[in-house]
Amino acid sequence: MPRLTARILEQMTALPEGAAVSARALLHLGTRAAVDQSLSRLVRRGKLLRAGRGLYVRPVATRFGTRPPSVQHVVDALAGSRGEVIVAHGAAAANALGLTTQVPVRAVYLTSGRSRDLQVGAQTVELRHAPAWQLSMPGTAAGDAIRALSWLGEAHAGEALRTLRQRLPTSTLTEIVGARARLPTWLAEQVSQVIVNA
Repeated sequence: MPRLTARILEQMTALPEGAAVSARALLHLGTRAAVDQSLSRLVRRGKLLRAGRGLYVRPVATRFGTRPPSVQHVVDALAGSRGEVIVAHGAAAANALGLTTQVPVRAVYLTSGRSRDLQVGAQTVELRHAPAWQLSMPGTAAGDAIRALSWLGEAHAGEALRTLRQRLPTSTLTEIVGARARLPTWLAEQVSQVIVNA
């Protein structure tokens, strides 16, 4: 059994920061019961952190001790390994774009997968299932703008679009305009009025 624990730890150490591994991904090393027992042993010893149901991440060693991996690294690794689209929630996007001074207290992300919570150290990360239009253009300023506008809602979207028209480059505004067919009617109309017909 100690050999299996060492092999699991060796495999986890080779992964980049935030990479989450499930027990199923380690079945080539031993039986399910043995892998589960070894993972539990590694969690008790502080060598691994349980991030969610059946998900484990390795803490990061620093000269000051160990710390959990960054939330963004865990989310990025999870998106890559599961084939999900995971993007920042509209509140975080609105803050990053300067549309609000309100700083989100909780780490919330939108996902194409199922809704669930992850535990990264002491921080709970909420993954919320979202419709495809809210997940469009991941990793771009245009996509963040769409999520921010969705979060701000119909009453504030026009004012926010006027602000974005002043702050964002023309290429980003063109991407937002190009996404109108995927947006709900209220948002597509606002984009047309404020950006296209301005």
